[in-house]
Amino acid sequence: MTNIELSGFPYSVALLGTGPMGAPIARNLIAGGVPLTLWNRTGAKARAIAGGSVVETPAEAAREVVLTVLPDLPQVEGLLHGRDGLLAGWKSAGIEDPILVIHGTVSPVAVAALAAECRRDHGVTVVDAPLSGGTIGAEDGRLSTMVGGPREVVERLRPLFDLYSSTVIYFGDTGAGSVVKACNQIVVAATVTALSEAMALAGASGLDLAKVQSILAGGLANSEILQQKGQRWIDADFVGGGSAKNQLKDLAFIAEIAAGAGVDLPVSRSVQRAFEAMILQGLGDLDHTGIYLSIRATNSTAGA
Repeated sequence: MTNIELSGFPYSVALLGTGPMGAPIARNLIAGGVPLTLWNRTGAKARAIAGGSVVETPAEAAREVVLTVLPDLPQVEGLLHGRDGLLAGWKSAGIEDPILVIHGTVSPVAVAALAAECRRDHGVTVVDAPLSGGTIGAEDGRLSTMVGGPREVVERLRPLFDLYSSTVIYFGDTGAGSVVKACNQIVVAATVTALSEAMALAGASGLDLAKVQSILAGGLANSEILQQKGQRWIDADFVGGGSAKNQLKDLAFIAEIAAGAGVDLPVSRSVQRAFEAMILQGLGDLDHTGIYLSIRATNSTAGA
């Protein structure tokens, strides 16, 4: 399901990174009428998306607008340089003012620095546009996109964003979108941890988790996380999804921003310590809701 049908978008478009978020975004763009070039490090994942034009290197994917859906900034920076990189591709194609959109959750400080470098040294405009809504939101075309960058450039991109977003809000210069995403991730990480604690307490008390969730869903404790991910706790299935490692990465960015702003965030600090413990237990590749297992393991050890 897409929000609009886009015809005549005046720029060529590529998407790099066809993972759990990138693949449904690509499908929504193609369904919206956008001729889309695709690249992914594992080519088979890109080729599985019907209607896209798959290329073998980032250089071949150098279009006027390049969307990257990658976990962090080092992965994006790794696509820029070398003969197979985007910079070489833009030069070879004669594209003088390309736009690089970073949809991953990244450091606001680092992405602002990258934007300044790219503009000064290469004539590339960097827009940070992190996403919220998860894979379900991506599939349904109802992501929330928080955007930082030159306003005029962002307005040109808005029809594109509307194909996979139900909410698109501009916040200021490049890096501003990532600050907003950090605010979002405070709530996400804290909610995931709180729900995991609630499920751990309910389980330890011999309660039916599905019934407990029904009560939570009927009151103020309801949330999008409970609606999308509640079954994970019931089934004790934490494979796939947004990893705990990435959640901890986001919490580190939150700490960085808070330190720079001189703001103490006690809940975020506590949640960060909880995810650090989870990673030390070897559970970092699980979905972030898997912190439930870490909480149970910690209590089991404490009770031993």
